Amino acid sequence: MKILIAGIGNIFHGDDAFGVEVANRLANRRLPEEVRLVDFGIRGFDLAYALLDGYDVTILVDAVARGEAPGTLYTLEIDPNAPQGLDQAAAEVATHGMNPMRVMQMARAMGGSFGRILLVGCEPETLGPEDEGLMGLSATVEAAVDGAADMVEALAAKILEAARGKPGKGAAA
Repeated sequence: MKILIAGIGNIFHGDDAFGVEVANRLANRRLPEEVRLVDFGIRGFDLAYALLDGYDVTILVDAVARGEAPGTLYTLEIDPNAPQGLDQAAAEVATHGMNPMRVMQMARAMGGSFGRILLVGCEPETLGPEDEGLMGLSATVEAAVDGAADMVEALAAKILEAARGKPGKGAAA
C-alpha cells in the first residue's frame, strides 16, 4: 500500500495556500513509511509525474469553494475515470494555478492509471485579487489547518489499517 498526500495551492492567493499550509504541518509529524507527503504548490507537471508512480491512494489537500461557510472542511472521493463526472468535478475542484482534474487527465494521457483519489478541502474566505498577491491565510481558514492535518493523518491511518485487515478508526474513508 502506497499513499501520496499532495498539498496543492498558490501561496500568493490568500486561502488558496491551504493545501500548502496543511502539508507544512504534516511535515512536522511522523507519518507511516507507506505515506509520501509532497507540497506541490502549483506545480502541476510534478504532480502528474508523481501520479505515474502507482499510488494506491492519493489524498489531495486544497482550498475548495463549495458554497459553505469559510473554514468548512470536506472529504470527497473523486472518480478520475468517470468521463461524464470529470468535467463537473474539474469545475468544482478548480484552483488558482493548478487544476487537479486536468493534472489527472495529463497523467492518464502519459499512460498513468489511478487508485483511489480523495480530496480534503477547505472552503476559502478569500483567494485574493488576480492581479496582485495576497499572501497568508485568512484567520478563519488558518484556524482549520490543524484540524485538516489531523483529518488527513487519520484518513491515511484508516486506509492503511484497512489494507492490513484491521478495523479502522478516526476519519471516514
